[in-house]
Amino acid sequence: MRTEGHSKGKFTPRYPEKYVGNINKIIYRSSWELDFMKFLDNNTEVIKWGSECIAIKYIKPTTGRVHKYYPDFYVEYYNSKGKIVQDLVEVKPEKQIKKPTIRGKSKKTQLYEALTWSVNMAKWREAELFCHKYGFNWKIISEKGIFR
Repeated sequence: MRTEGHSKGKFTPRYPEKYVGNINKIIYRSSWELDFMKFLDNNTEVIKWGSECIAIKYIKPTTGRVHKYYPDFYVEYYNSKGKIVQDLVEVKPEKQIKKPTIRGKSKKTQLYEALTWSVNMAKWREAELFCHKYGFNWKIISEKGIFR
């Protein structure tokens, strides 16, 4: 298993016809996102995929204002029964998909993690509603679940 680096960069797909959006502007923000992009690009079951191509409005709890959330990936693929399925996928470190704990942390770290958690929960709640409305599946995956 790879450990998360702070890698960022541009991705060039081998199969650009599968990509939804501008193939010259595909950005990954972590090594896990890069790995997932390679998986989507090379997977023959994937029909289409896009990166941060869908905007979902949400109210940011720290400001009370409306913002736009762009889930990491849109994926359209054939499932095991040959049916076309659409997913929205968020890739996050394992530690960010669980409610933060306070044990052994400074007050500053506790506050930062609590604020991050509340913002993520607001985004993910709206993403779930969006997916329900349009018949998509909503998935949050971590480094532990990318290739399970």
